[in-house]
Amino acid sequence: MTRPEWAPEDVDISVPNAARMYDYSLGGFHNFAVDREMVERVVSLAPNARQIGLANRAFLGRVVRRLVAGGVRQFLDVGSGIPTLANVHEVAQQADPRARVMYVDIDPVAVAHGRAILAGNPNADAMLGDVRRPDDIVRHPEVSGLLDFTEPVAVLLIAVLHFVPDADDPAGIVRRFREAVKPGSYIAISHGSPPPQREQDAAAVTSVYQRTSTPLHLRSTEEIRGLLDGLDIVEPGVVPVTDWHPEPEDAGTEPRPEVLAAVGRKPSGR
Repeated sequence: MTRPEWAPEDVDISVPNAARMYDYSLGGFHNFAVDREMVERVVSLAPNARQIGLANRAFLGRVVRRLVAGGVRQFLDVGSGIPTLANVHEVAQQADPRARVMYVDIDPVAVAHGRAILAGNPNADAMLGDVRRPDDIVRHPEVSGLLDFTEPVAVLLIAVLHFVPDADDPAGIVRRFREAVKPGSYIAISHGSPPPQREQDAAAVTSVYQRTSTPLHLRSTEEIRGLLDGLDIVEPGVVPVTDWHPEPEDAGTEPRPEVLAAVGRKPSGR
């Protein structure tokens, strides 16, 4: 197996990874043969897998635009993956060039390409970090050097918590991020969920991810709502990604109940 020139030496190119699989699904090029093979296996079991990925990405764009419109100028994107179409900094800075974005990912490939793309952008950066260690992230000097936690911050946990097993306490992870930001801040999540009418498909896809470095843990609507405990969940609540404030150009988009989305706002006194 030939190692691409852009791949860091310490990355195992024989094991598929969710960030690179997602990159391939969205039409990116920073992935390995093993990632592409795994995506094709997923698609063979769930033919709408790519559409799900695109719907999730569209949700992310809508969240960022709405939060910038609401006055948020700082974004901490944890589990950001490999920079691909409609990056958070592009969406946010198009609305306000002063917007600041810190990308965090556990995959060195994602971080290396993030830094390359962001070279020369003083208001955006990327760093290695593990969503399971939120304190290490918010206290990191690179994060505190870019983001001001005395002002509202939007923490983006997009399609990442379903890679965190119950043993690693995903609700506790969200709680620590909630405690780190000031009132008026937001936490946005999207999370895989088994739609009742396609439970067998969900089980098959989950079994495929068990063979990767990032096993999948789907959760119910109530479980996902529980992740945002202590936050005021903004309308329309916990809904399919396609139903979270769709825009006119989204008209006719097929609903995607396989991924649920929600945004919580930290109230005063929390």
